[in-house]
Amino acid sequence: MLTGAGISTESGIPDFRSPSGLWANFDPLEYGSIQAFRRDPAKVWEFYAPRFSMLATAEPNPAHVALAELERVGRVSAVVTQNIDLLHERAGSREVVEVHGSIRSASCPGCGRAYPLADVLVLVGEGNAPACVDCGGILKPDVVFFGELLPGAAIDRATELAASASLMLVVGSALEVYPVAGLPLDTLRAGGALAIVNRGPTAMDSKATLKVDGAAGEILPLVAAVLAA
Repeated sequence: MLTGAGISTESGIPDFRSPSGLWANFDPLEYGSIQAFRRDPAKVWEFYAPRFSMLATAEPNPAHVALAELERVGRVSAVVTQNIDLLHERAGSREVVEVHGSIRSASCPGCGRAYPLADVLVLVGEGNAPACVDCGGILKPDVVFFGELLPGAAIDRATELAASASLMLVVGSALEVYPVAGLPLDTLRAGGALAIVNRGPTAMDSKATLKVDGAAGEILPLVAAVLAA
């Protein structure tokens, strides 16, 4: 199972790359790159602070809940997600691999101290870029910025899961961002099949045994109702 931003848009979380997504109005290299953070972390936090608050209060939608139910009955072994919003975990999924990090915490680049989301939200709520109480360094969200490598353990686990899957279901991703977009190829090379649920085309529609164009929150509960019965 691989999920992208499209599964969370139904929870009110905007995506990044669509014509109406965040990067349509903000330059990702100015607000979402590690170079930008190192150059002016306070400016980057002006972008991230309201989004952290929004993500922290978002609720899982029926698609997240359906995937958690499919895992519970043994139909889904794990969820590999490009999302940073923790919604799979909140919906009840247990085996979640976050290949782009998450809002779960932020860390001080100076001394390495980690701060849980609740503490970050308090610091952000004070109106300034959240600073480390030990050394004063500006905290960095524990999400993958442009220019950073993906967390090694997470991408290794995702690759392992993809290569051992008899079926990979991709939900809410156009499969354009590598290396994660290459995971379905690992499944196909190992003899597995590919199914896709997404609004609009993806880069691998021609390789999928099944492609359903539609809302994940409508389609996945129907799948769960059948497979979990």
